[in-house]
Amino acid sequence: MPNRIAIFASGSGSNAENIINYFSGRPDAVFPFILCNKKEAFVHERAKKLQIPSITFDKNQLENGEILALLQKEEIDFIVLAGFLLKIPESMIAAYPNKIVNIHPALLPDYGGKGMYGMKVHEAVVANNERESGITIHYVNERYDEGGIISQYKCEVLPGDSPENVAQKVHALEYEYFPKVIEELLNK
Repeated sequence: MPNRIAIFASGSGSNAENIINYFSGRPDAVFPFILCNKKEAFVHERAKKLQIPSITFDKNQLENGEILALLQKEEIDFIVLAGFLLKIPESMIAAYPNKIVNIHPALLPDYGGKGMYGMKVHEAVVANNERESGITIHYVNERYDEGGIISQYKCEVLPGDSPENVAQKVHALEYEYFPKVIEELLNK
């Protein structure tokens, strides 16, 4: 039986698309749908292209248990947060212990927490003259970016690098490693 994986996204969905393409045609994973909290997010266009349903929901539906009920009804085994910005409710964390993973565009615990996402992270890294950045793939717990770290991958930040340069380096790490780490977790 393949693992039934739900992907949650809030924006462009490039990581969601990359993950789905990585597992395409393989027997170990299926993606019944992509869940998104923004109707206008580009991830919906990517889902159409991939011929995967996308479902838009609001924060209330996440917090009141509707989304958890949908996941359980659809027999979802594993949850991937790929650029998803809302906090996961404790009821969902309890229902999926060590089965919800997130990717963060920095080396946690640095540059994590509420409000630290996307370009805000890269701008802070450059402003603080960091010499390296990277990605952290971690389990989700009840606090933003504080779940157990699964793996980290680093890139050099050169003098003169702009936040956009750092973002490109970090995205390359995300695309290369996030699907591989998910695969390892599914095969545990």
